[in-house]
Amino acid sequence: MKRMLTVLLFLVVVSLGTAHSAQLPKGGRQGQPITIKSNELSTDSRHNTATFTGKVIARQGDLTIYADKLVVHYKADGGDLDRVEASGNVRIVQGDRLATARDGVYQSAEQKIVLTGDPKVFQGENTVSGKVITYFVDEEKSIVTGGPDTRVEAVITPKEKGKDGGQQR
Repeated sequence: MKRMLTVLLFLVVVSLGTAHSAQLPKGGRQGQPITIKSNELSTDSRHNTATFTGKVIARQGDLTIYADKLVVHYKADGGDLDRVEASGNVRIVQGDRLATARDGVYQSAEQKIVLTGDPKVFQGENTVSGKVITYFVDEEKSIVTGGPDTRVEAVITPKEKGKDGGQQR
């Protein structure tokens, strides 16, 4: 049983973390511009926020966030991005990896996304779900936690090794 868990954990790590190993170098996304499109924008200089509503699409490098509402919080001392709160139909796409949830928070300094509200991550036929999914963008690693009524679930589909199931004749 312990060996099977080790193999499953290895497969989850490999299947969720290998697709983008040749992408941006660590920390490379932080310096790239963020483009945000929406139906409406309202700003609040006192609270250093910009609120985008209606079919929001935010892009930075190879990372795209879709949501009904996006609140961008800027640092008070220089206007740099502090964090982004996405809510309603949140979808995050990076390469062939897709994450969905009701809410998500992107923390720029830590290059971290925390998904809550029925979060799921899909890559090919593989899926992972739980109560909270934390994805470390530059490190390409994630932590999935369950709760009292939500367990962590991973569905891992073995890669096909050929028409005969990988057996040589």
